Amino acid sequence: SIRRGTPGDKAHSRLTDSLVSEKEYRMKRYDLIVVGGGISGCMAATAAARCGASVLIIEQYGFMGGMLTAAGVGPMMTFHAGETQVIQGLTGELIERLVARGKSPGHIFDTVGYTYTVTPFDAEAMKQELEEMLLDAGASILYHTMLADVAAQGDRIAAITICNKAGLSELTAQVYVDATGDADLAIWAGVPFTKGREADGVCQPMTMNMKMTNVDIEAIKAYALQHPDDFYRLQNDTDRLDRAPRLSLGGFSSIVAQAEASGELSFERGGVLLFETNTPGEVIINMSRLKGYDATDPQSLTEAEIEGRRQARELEIFLQTRIAGFENAVVIGTGPMVGVRSSRQIIGLYTLTVEDVLSCRAFDDVIAHSGYPVDIHLDTGIKYEPFHHGEIYSIPYRCLVNARIGNLITVGRCVSVTFEAQGAMRTTPTVGAIGHAGGVAAFLAVRDGVAAADVSIHALQTVLKGQGAYLLV
Repeated sequence: SIRRGTPGDKAHSRLTDSLVSEKEYRMKRYDLIVVGGGISGCMAATAAARCGASVLIIEQYGFMGGMLTAAGVGPMMTFHAGETQVIQGLTGELIERLVARGKSPGHIFDTVGYTYTVTPFDAEAMKQELEEMLLDAGASILYHTMLADVAAQGDRIAAITICNKAGLSELTAQVYVDATGDADLAIWAGVPFTKGREADGVCQPMTMNMKMTNVDIEAIKAYALQHPDDFYRLQNDTDRLDRAPRLSLGGFSSIVAQAEASGELSFERGGVLLFETNTPGEVIINMSRLKGYDATDPQSLTEAEIEGRRQARELEIFLQTRIAGFENAVVIGTGPMVGVRSSRQIIGLYTLTVEDVLSCRAFDDVIAHSGYPVDIHLDTGIKYEPFHHGEIYSIPYRCLVNARIGNLITVGRCVSVTFEAQGAMRTTPTVGAIGHAGGVAAFLAVRDGVAAADVSIHALQTVLKGQGAYLLV
């Protein structure tokens, strides 16, 4: 998906400058290294590179996007709180670029009725656009590369060891950004952490998303209009089915319940959850339920992948035989990785709580806002009150830094929050905004020669707003 050119061509020149040879990456000392090319890592690397830092981002796959492209997660939800777009900056720019290419309809009304807006996209275009943003900013990219080890000396990371086709290599930087999703870099450097809910350590279920094409959207709408009581929040608002150019819907509950009771479906899900992508008639099915697996345990993760594909096959047959609009639908893929909602959380200088989220607590060191509700796919025994329309909560910078390692910033879903609070802030727009802030903070730490925790909050917020971020400060 990298744009190719001939010697002397602008695209080819930029590519040559941004991709590093084995000898170069082994020898070069970067201002910062970002580990992980999900949405949060990409925003961090792009932000820092735009500020002028020398940046290397490493990614285990051959493309960027993380859960969005490697796990088939979509649509993005939500950039809004009420009518206000509270996630802007680089993450908002990404969508603007996709819209300009015809690869996303943009932020559209959530016809499920769960949140304000959803943002469908073309996954292949997402891979390339993230890559383009990085290359345009001057960041260096290293694909098919995983973190293998971390060397910490005192309160700093001295070097990291990576593994790829060249074997094991040691890389050094002034500042490191952990965008691994599971906090691998932070934990291997000695940062304390929690995992799962406090009572028993259980993490949120994983999901093997499945993408299907040739789905008859009008047939689905027609069935929903005839059976509104069988759909999530549709009973008194059937008009919302036509309020967006792409359909998102949760329902067919009675049919799913019958299938679960008869053994046709071997796991409990409650209903069909589908999201139409940028391509009309192509939908993402978010239904598989993988409970009790651990994303940080290789054996457990392997078992989750196997069970996820088994459930996907079960769902394919069920949808084609039982659900209106899917009679001629065809599965075109599951992600190369199962979708992970939660695992480790670092213990940072501050831990965001669900009370902070629900009370919309303001923080002097705020670096991102969100309006997405608490969304936990486990029975916690607690019913969380929904936000009032347009309410937003804040994420403080102290959740990204820790007291153990001074040249490390953590971004993405594994920042310092409680299990319940993570259920709200874990979605891709929010972690994109967090990554944007983490990248700017890393640049400032390098520029000012200070520890990550000592970055000027005023300077950080000023640069973020200069790069288009929405901040209420």
